[in-house]
Amino acid sequence: MLKLLSFSAAATVLLAATAFAGDPVAAPPMAKGGMFVDAKGMTLYTFDKDTPGKSVCNGQCATNWPPLLVADGGKASGDWTIVVRDGGLKQWAYKGKPVYAWVKDTKPGDTTGDGFLNGAWHVAKP
Repeated sequence: MLKLLSFSAAATVLLAATAFAGDPVAAPPMAKGGMFVDAKGMTLYTFDKDTPGKSVCNGQCATNWPPLLVADGGKASGDWTIVVRDGGLKQWAYKGKPVYAWVKDTKPGDTTGDGFLNGAWHVAKP
C-alpha cells in the first residue's frame, strides 16, 4: 500500500510539472533576435499583472503561459533573478519580471502572444 501511495504522489508531481515550459534550465535564458528565448529558441514573455519578484500567473494561466522554471543548481546572474512560485517551484525572472512561454507559439521566432489580453503580455527583451 505504501508503494502505491508513493507512486501516486510521484505521478501527481509529474503531471503538475507537465504544464510548464519544457525542462527546467540551470542557466538564464539567452537573447536572440532582440528578444529572450528558451533553450529551444521559443520566445519568452512577461506579464504586466506580475509584480517584481512575484508571478500571479497560476492555474489555467500557467497552462497557457508555461513559466520558464529553474533547474536545481540554477544561479541568478546579472539582471536575471529567481522567483519562487506559489507552489514552491522556482522560475526565471528578468529584472524581477517572471518569464513565460506561450502555448500557441509553434516554432522558434513565433511571437503570437505579444499584446495578448489587451496588451498585458509582452515579448521579453534585453
